[in-house]
Amino acid sequence: MKVLDDAVAEMDFDFLSSGKHTMSVEGMCKVLGNGQENVVFLDVRTDKEMNYLVLPFAKHIPLHELPARMNELPKDKMVVAYCSSVFRSAVAYTLLRAHGFDQVKGMAASMEDIIKAFKPGPLGKM
Repeated sequence: MKVLDDAVAEMDFDFLSSGKHTMSVEGMCKVLGNGQENVVFLDVRTDKEMNYLVLPFAKHIPLHELPARMNELPKDKMVVAYCSSVFRSAVAYTLLRAHGFDQVKGMAASMEDIIKAFKPGPLGKM
């Protein structure tokens, strides 16, 4: 519990207002446009949600399976968690930080906002 306590304790006003713990859709597009060798996008949505939409560049580990499957994620790369809103990605962020992942961000966007980036116009600009 101490590691979880420490991860949450770092989330003071200065930390949260800095935005350093999040990635915007624009940031995601930039990473994807430049190649993502140093970034792993982590989809923490449920298997059922995956039946409707899959982003092929992401690693899928449902949030409820993440504690048992963290060994599938590299600690030497940035891990950016996302979900259909921002709630589960925030939980994933906290869990990963508590387990020693230093390079973690959560998407500061809903799936609806993310999907807009993959329409032909925006996609062609990546």
